[in-house]
Amino acid sequence: MHAHKTDMRKGVDGLRGIIQNDFCKDPLLGDVFIFLNQSRNTVKILHWQGDGFAMYYKKLQKGTFEVPHATGNHNCIVISSQQLQFILEGVVLNSIKKRVRYEHQIVSNVG
Repeated sequence: MHAHKTDMRKGVDGLRGIIQNDFCKDPLLGDVFIFLNQSRNTVKILHWQGDGFAMYYKKLQKGTFEVPHATGNHNCIVISSQQLQFILEGVVLNSIKKRVRYEHQIVSNVG
């Protein structure tokens, strides 16, 4: 998720530029990229599907989308698909209580 406001007039190419410049990511790897406008009532989601980009656009008639707190890279907020679903449905993320479950930790041996 882009941590900063995004000009919603941007199309696929403009959003690809943000992904490459602000996130330093390759938009063709299949990740889902989320952009909100300044008032947080409009969202655009961009996803490469192997043969082209799919774009989802939603503008709320009332209310706003929640932006999770940024950690680490201040341009990019990493969220799960479940968190994205909650954000799109208007669920307050802090109100969710999950039961303990196993989560596989990926260990990187870089360095």
